[in-house]
Amino acid sequence: MINRDEQSYRMESQLAQIGSIQEPITGAVTFPIYQATAYRHPRLGQSTGFDYIRTKNPTRAVLEDAAALLERGDAGFACSSGMAALQTVFALFGQGDHLIVSLDLYGGTYRMLERLLSRFGVTASYVDTNDLEAIESVRQPSTKAIFIETPTNPLMMITDIEAVAKWARSHNMLTIVDNTLLTPFFQRPIELGADIIVHSATKYLGGHNDVLAGLIVTKGKELSEEMAFLHNSIGAVLSPSDSYQLMRGMKTLALRMERHEYNATRVAEWLNTHESIDTVYYPALENHPGFAIQRKQSSGNTGILSFRLHDARYVEPILRHIKLIAFAESLGGVESLMTYPAVQTHADIPQEIREAVGVDDRLLRFSVGIEHVDDIIADLEQALAAAKEELASATVLEAEGV
Repeated sequence: MINRDEQSYRMESQLAQIGSIQEPITGAVTFPIYQATAYRHPRLGQSTGFDYIRTKNPTRAVLEDAAALLERGDAGFACSSGMAALQTVFALFGQGDHLIVSLDLYGGTYRMLERLLSRFGVTASYVDTNDLEAIESVRQPSTKAIFIETPTNPLMMITDIEAVAKWARSHNMLTIVDNTLLTPFFQRPIELGADIIVHSATKYLGGHNDVLAGLIVTKGKELSEEMAFLHNSIGAVLSPSDSYQLMRGMKTLALRMERHEYNATRVAEWLNTHESIDTVYYPALENHPGFAIQRKQSSGNTGILSFRLHDARYVEPILRHIKLIAFAESLGGVESLMTYPAVQTHADIPQEIREAVGVDDRLLRFSVGIEHVDDIIADLEQALAAAKEELASATVLEAEGV
């Protein structure tokens, strides 16, 4: 249950106080981990509110209430992964239903839609969801929802959530927003008209690359009740210990997001002037096509950016020479990570579709951590320099016929 006093606090305070006032017996300021799978009933026909761990757990309930409060929704649901959260949301749909989905999409979401939901008769059309004419052109009588990533991963495309949600409502559709990259600290889609929010909480919410989790937040009594039914029925719920770990990470979300944004903006500006870089994708840059919309609907920017190199031959030596930055999948942790989407996060998307969108063999995705920004830039600089030197040497040897 959301505490009314908490609703009046600013988000920094709401985050820091997650679980600090919900344990009335001992007054513990850190909510305990309740590992119990079963709970005693006072007498026949009575319940403490907790019956079985899959349906409800005290530790998970505190996390779920916090998620609903932060996203300005009515109910929260903690899942065992971001993909489990998506599976639970997509269970709203069945045989013959059609979805409209962001064109630039995380590969795991595309895989679930095309290889799993298609088995149950659910189809999807992929368009630039900021283009109302484009989404109208693919709308069908069976279209039930529009699914938006904004910013998208990895090309940082921005969708006007308010405009799309208004369009969806006019056609009796749900608006589902993946808010993983901005978190409720910087963007709250429900306030802009969205019905459902999903998170890979493994990323910025957890923030330390040490917990696998997903979150769903719903708006509206009927939708929240249906999601509670699906959450319990599918059973892909978050464990008590992982719920505790996620809450602990979320307490510092405000501080971390501010540093992620500062560092990523500095890095994006530096990359934007580098001779080896063709394009930088980051919504805080004024030349980004979604810059104005991003400023209108969000109070800040994510810590992830992507950049396209002039030459694909730079990719391998850059990934080999980075030192402070790790060549690793995932994003949103305190450590800086660099990923090659074409062969990692987006490998399940067919090559022709990836390349048409722009996820080609010259694109690198960079999750900028909270290290000192000068150290991050210095590491990028030396890796780019090393790559340039290697390619120059290879070109000379090639010209000499060696």
